[in-house]
Amino acid sequence: MTVVNTSSEWQALEAHFESTRDQHMRDLFADDSQRFERFSLQLNDILFDFSKNRIDPPGFDLLIDLAKAAGVEQWRERLFSGEAINHTENRAVMHAALRNYSGKPMYADGEDVSTEVREELERVKALAERIRSRQWVGSAGQAITDVVNIGIGGSHLGPQMATEALYPYTLHDLKVHYVNNIDENQIQRVLAGLQQETTLFIIASKTFTTQETMVNANTARNWLLQSVDADQLGLHMVAVTSNVAEATKMGISAENIFKMWDWVGGRYSMWSAIGLPIVIAIGGDNFEQMLQGAYAADEHFRNAPLAENIPVVMAMLGVWYNNFYNADSMAILPYDQNLHRFPAYLQQADMESNGKSVDREGNKVTTETGPVIFGEIGNAGQHAFYQLLHQGTKLVPADMFASINNFKNDHNHHPALMSNVLAQAEALMKGRNESEVRAELQAEGKNEEQIKKLLPYKLFDGNRPTNTFMYDRLDPKTLGTMIAFYEHKIFVQGVIWNLNSYDQWGVELGKKLATSILRELDADQQVDSHDASTNGLINYYLKLRNR
Repeated sequence: MTVVNTSSEWQALEAHFESTRDQHMRDLFADDSQRFERFSLQLNDILFDFSKNRIDPPGFDLLIDLAKAAGVEQWRERLFSGEAINHTENRAVMHAALRNYSGKPMYADGEDVSTEVREELERVKALAERIRSRQWVGSAGQAITDVVNIGIGGSHLGPQMATEALYPYTLHDLKVHYVNNIDENQIQRVLAGLQQETTLFIIASKTFTTQETMVNANTARNWLLQSVDADQLGLHMVAVTSNVAEATKMGISAENIFKMWDWVGGRYSMWSAIGLPIVIAIGGDNFEQMLQGAYAADEHFRNAPLAENIPVVMAMLGVWYNNFYNADSMAILPYDQNLHRFPAYLQQADMESNGKSVDREGNKVTTETGPVIFGEIGNAGQHAFYQLLHQGTKLVPADMFASINNFKNDHNHHPALMSNVLAQAEALMKGRNESEVRAELQAEGKNEEQIKKLLPYKLFDGNRPTNTFMYDRLDPKTLGTMIAFYEHKIFVQGVIWNLNSYDQWGVELGKKLATSILRELDADQQVDSHDASTNGLINYYLKLRNR
């Protein structure tokens, strides 16, 4: 069933919103001593506290009613059963098959892919172990000390985020680097600290034609050839691609080319051979833990009742703010330095999936869809953009993340870190009212005239919503679970908005135009084939380049 803003469930939510929109969370907590217990969920050691949201029990029930009416349960089963729910590309969406520990088959295009997935994972783990154990040697007989992953989008953000997040589990004398920018400054900076004889490149591109990746791959190949014979390039390059022929032309051995499947979208692919740099960094056993964490989230999502289902609740709260409060952005705020790339990863996962204005039937949507995702490490954000979160005119829901135990639990660091995440969530919820500000200023010795001048600037409305994820520590299993939570949240919101969350046609036009403009730049002739602005920019570029 397609649920749009004319459905009875949507209209019931609109009516409830109008009657409760000015309700303050202070009052919700004052009226319900069990609010935390009522509005928090747990999976293993991960606690999801959503009590600091502008929702009451009747409103929460209406959100769940909307999810049911939209057919979330039925679409969920279609997802896991391998139907081609990516209908514009006629593909199944089966990233869950990459972490299937149920012992039961999972199907894509009518075929059980479980054996193929496991075989490819074993190949990845075997190659990674050869590198980690120093059995893989380069052209000069020396062990690999540096691995450079060259990719972009899903072939880059997921692996880089996970490698950074699990830094304590890595071999610190084996460095994993990431290159994704076609700007030469990035790859030249990475290569400046490396030696050809001890460097291995992973070229990650499904088609082996992606412009950014292939330009960087050729730069890497030419750099290797400064010290490595052409017939030994295979000792320094491996690939993850569907285009085996092109990879072998570059000098990569067929046995070191790993599969990519059409039923795994790029932004959901870190669980596949795209995760090779993660496996090299943290080892096969830890990567299996990460897969098992994601599988635990899959099972929870597939089996938990909607009202007790963490990804479903995440999704429906997002719909509540996006479509009823007109909150067009969302902040990702990790209070964990190792998660510093998590906001960027979720930015791609969410905005590339649900940044759509056409529904599954090809019609223009009639509601707002995916929000703008941004974020930063919590403490850094507090000294950057939290001012807007607290006192700005825009409502920005936020997700916060904190480990109860860090890897060293330094008594000077971790309690101070935890005090900040807890205080910020409380401050965003409570705010500070006039009587509280007045009392504070009086305690500081301010007279009435001074108080009157300062009072408006020190008021905080509060009532700013946050979710808080708290967990024992950021280990591979916990990370895998949290990533999968967001994958399923995005899926549920796509169902509510009636979107295909798994295509990304919006990125195609810029790619095609870039190809034609590149030919014009190489031709080195003044152009007049575009709009006046683009013509002017191209011609100005050519003029200064030729000076």
